[in-house]
Amino acid sequence: MFNQTFGTQNRFCDGVTRRQMLHVGATRLLGGLTLPGLLQLQAQAATGRPARARSCIFLMLEGGPSHIDMWDLKPEAPAEIRGPFSQISTNVPGTQISEILPLCAGVADKFTILRSHSHNDNAHQTGRHWVLTGYPPNFADGQARGVPFNELYPSIGSIVSRELGPGGDVPPYVELPNALGPGGPGFYGAKFAPFTIDNDPVQPDFSVRDLNVPASISSDRFARRQQLRAAAEQLGAGSAATGRAVMLGSYYEQAMDLVTSPQARQAFDIQAEPAAVRERYGHTSIGQCALLARRLVEAGCRFIGVDHGSWDTHFDNFTSHSKALVPPTDRAFSSLVSDLDERGLLDETLVIMMGEMGRTPRINKDAGRDHWSQCQTVIMAGGGIRRGAVVGASDNTASLPITHPYGIQDLLRTVFHLMGVDADKVYHTPVGRPVPIVSGGRRIDEVLA
Repeated sequence: MFNQTFGTQNRFCDGVTRRQMLHVGATRLLGGLTLPGLLQLQAQAATGRPARARSCIFLMLEGGPSHIDMWDLKPEAPAEIRGPFSQISTNVPGTQISEILPLCAGVADKFTILRSHSHNDNAHQTGRHWVLTGYPPNFADGQARGVPFNELYPSIGSIVSRELGPGGDVPPYVELPNALGPGGPGFYGAKFAPFTIDNDPVQPDFSVRDLNVPASISSDRFARRQQLRAAAEQLGAGSAATGRAVMLGSYYEQAMDLVTSPQARQAFDIQAEPAAVRERYGHTSIGQCALLARRLVEAGCRFIGVDHGSWDTHFDNFTSHSKALVPPTDRAFSSLVSDLDERGLLDETLVIMMGEMGRTPRINKDAGRDHWSQCQTVIMAGGGIRRGAVVGASDNTASLPITHPYGIQDLLRTVFHLMGVDADKVYHTPVGRPVPIVSGGRRIDEVLA
């Protein structure tokens, strides 16, 4: 259902609200988690595996963008399939995309178009859980069987956080402007939860709450509070709780380091960007989120998840895409990959843009397109991805891949390969159940440089 305010989606067509979805998926099970709680027990774990990418920016187009109207047009198909948009040439000879993506057409030599991604979950929350964790969920069955929240699967960001650890003064896993949806730390626990900003950097008064000392607290009072906490820890030294207290104290110190770190504050200070740069990305939610993601990459953040909603276009699909959804996304993505490239960061920053599904080839009675996970397009750039390539192909109605269909496990296995994470590594849930980082799948060598 398209939100005419063009903001994030509050209720999906299946009647599930964002709040319900987040609760079920457990991303925000730890909602209200304080900064010390987020940093508690967060440990660096080097894998020793060669990596092309040190960071990943994941642009989630929530609701399902229309692949047949953006990246995989079928101009020879019947009118009820092809829609009104025409193809335009890109700066890569022989590669064409939609006329509603002119800026991306001009930088197509910087990214790869994967046209043969496919899976079989046509629901929003379960499909997104699968994309973000690599595991297809069955929430209703799990709840009926009493599966605890800490048995749920960790998301890609939490996996990257656990395997790579911090790369600088900023948290290793950041979500903006909202939580991505189902997923989160799962059975990994709070130490690998995302630092969710819950504020949109396009707003004039944007700030990150946990990086600011309240104005009502003076610097002297802030210092006295630190001294009081340190004194309390000293009083507890030698007690039976010393181990846990000392450990918890170390995480408060980490939180304090983040709050007082000039580097962290600078990374989140998007207002410090020149006006021309902010204009380049576009004064839109996805534009300013993409710019902030670039700043976080520069500060060493490992995984930045950007949530951009309202792509569930069951009615008025073409106006929604051409007027509201695609133009800011076109500007944001093209500016992001170009800016990263100009700064020498694209080769070490993996950028993924996708939704949880594509849209139906056949146009419905409301001039919309419905859910279609059997064929979708994924855009990949940087971090060891080929430049200017088109990988895979769909049939003459963009209904199914006619080349090898790559699934979610294949995509995640490729992402982890590029980031130096062993996708076959196994962790055990609290009850001892072994869970590999990725179960099945194969690396998509066709997209690799």
